[in-house]
Amino acid sequence: MNIPTTGRNALVASLLAACSLGAAHAQGDAYPSRPVRIIVPYVPGGTVDLVARVLAQRLTEQMGQPFVVENRAGASGVIGSDLVAKAPADGYTLLVQSPTLIANPLMVRKVPYDVVTDFTPVSFLGSVPMVVAAHPSVPAENLKQFLDAARARPQGFSLGTSAIGSPMHVSLEAIKFNGKLEMPIVAYRGTAAALNDLLGGQISVIIDALPSTAPHIQSGKLKALAVTTKARIPSMPQVPTVAESGIPGFEMVTWYGLWAPGKLPEAISKRLTEEAAKAMRSSLVTERLGAQGFVASPMGPAQFAPYITKEIATYARIVRDAKIQID
Repeated sequence: MNIPTTGRNALVASLLAACSLGAAHAQGDAYPSRPVRIIVPYVPGGTVDLVARVLAQRLTEQMGQPFVVENRAGASGVIGSDLVAKAPADGYTLLVQSPTLIANPLMVRKVPYDVVTDFTPVSFLGSVPMVVAAHPSVPAENLKQFLDAARARPQGFSLGTSAIGSPMHVSLEAIKFNGKLEMPIVAYRGTAAALNDLLGGQISVIIDALPSTAPHIQSGKLKALAVTTKARIPSMPQVPTVAESGIPGFEMVTWYGLWAPGKLPEAISKRLTEEAAKAMRSSLVTERLGAQGFVASPMGPAQFAPYITKEIATYARIVRDAKIQID
């Protein structure tokens, strides 16, 4: 049978498209064929680390290859994040990060990567409330009382944060700016170090993600002054919000995402997105993270990318208003 030239061209194009689609599916189906590392750009012990380890455990069970967490701390998350940005885009080096990834370029003069072009947003994982926590020696039972005391005697108190550019740091800067506080913020290399100094009384107040702070609040070693959410949270109904404490309209949470290097093949990205969503809806996440305030709400790149854009605008406004600039 003779097929006209135009028909032959159409047939060849269809066959090539089918082969390409088949190859893409095969690439996704074959992944992963060896261990995958998940980079956490902080020291162990913080909420980013906890979320990454729970995710890694579920992905290992679901996908039949080890997903191994590697802590690569330094420069407020920049070192570990840059490692992922410059890794091969093959799905074997991933990143679990918080909004620090998008905040750092807004306030640090030299960041060696571009958040938009050097990373593939794979999945939004979930979010947790943050809490303004104080050492028991601080003479305040809520944030409003602390702001009053700190304005009257600024030299008597100190503020700390887990990392420059973290949502905890940016929230603290926003409260400091709106609360008209005149005191420096001490930056630590991760949540564990900041919490240790807060527990020891070396600093007065930090803002931290609820999962890592809640046990110390429940034991009485720390006290909660406020939560950063729009409404009070069920596990601490007696603790007011920041908005109720004299800073109207204040609302911030810390969220966690899964990224890969830029230009990750679509088939691998799709597979990881699906598996991450399945992992976040598992009973393991509910058991390990849910009781501590973590809200699993996985969403893929189509929703995650515009969410990142919106968050960049929010953080940029706070950085501009508070005049935050890190050399």
